[in-house]
Amino acid sequence: MAAETSGDKKGILLETGTNEFEIVEFSIGQVNYGINVAKVREVITCPPVTAMPQAHPYIDGLFTLRGKAIPLVNLPRCLNVQSKTEPRNVIVTEINNYNIGFLVENVSRIHRISWKDMEPAPEVGDQSRVVGIIKMEDRIVLLIDFETIIAEINPEINAKLTTFEEATEDVKSKRSDVHVVVAEDSPMLRDLLVTTLHESGYRFVRDFGNGQDAWDYLQGLAKKPGKIDEHVGVIISDVEMPKMDGHRLLKLVREDEVLNGVPLVLFSSLISDEMRLKGEQLGASGQIAKPEINQLIGLLDNLIFGVPIKDPNADEV
Repeated sequence: MAAETSGDKKGILLETGTNEFEIVEFSIGQVNYGINVAKVREVITCPPVTAMPQAHPYIDGLFTLRGKAIPLVNLPRCLNVQSKTEPRNVIVTEINNYNIGFLVENVSRIHRISWKDMEPAPEVGDQSRVVGIIKMEDRIVLLIDFETIIAEINPEINAKLTTFEEATEDVKSKRSDVHVVVAEDSPMLRDLLVTTLHESGYRFVRDFGNGQDAWDYLQGLAKKPGKIDEHVGVIISDVEMPKMDGHRLLKLVREDEVLNGVPLVLFSSLISDEMRLKGEQLGASGQIAKPEINQLIGLLDNLIFGVPIKDPNADEV
């Protein structure tokens, strides 16, 4: 497999609402896994690694790539899977604006797949790392929940997912009347997001693990009598989800004569420049990169109540 994947990504990234994505397939032992190409910067042979004292148990140490020190996650150890041979490839990723490498055994090829062909992972345990299952002709490929792994390694991710500016009781009272629909496939991140929305005052939250279930629910709301904003005030969607991705969900919402005016915010680890352009073309009301929950809540207030958003980069007066 070629080291650089950015050239392969552009074709899929510039299409809109196709409900398709591409995965890099890799293996550890007898098991085949996948990662979304949009998260991959490149694939390299394992470089020299410098051990770090008191590092997280999943971290082998740091390696240098183009002058930048990057943590290396020993994925076999993280997944508790035995390797047949010494892992020799590193998948270098950019997730949640965080660069990190994952040590794997072999990287095979890139597949183009429809999200509808990916099934949600069955409930097999509290610590399952799998968010989706892709059935190939002769094998099953497991899509790994890399966001959760990174959140476990980097506590700052969890902090940003649960930290927000405290609001007045008046603001919380207004937020409590708003019906929020959430689509997020990662169980851990979905629970954190819903809990944080509740604590900020958005008490009426209906959450789903994939875009298809969210769309089915929204279609039901669209058939209810009265104005649509009486039934749903805002939609928050991840981009990468089984059955239907966030871009396809956004496209369907914007094409629906009842739902098209409902604000829809993309809250994803995949908000790169290319992905942001794609979201804008489809009509996203806003796009926030995980894990910036405080920015997300500010954007919701602005979309629903017209409250100005505080620029997180602005200097304090």
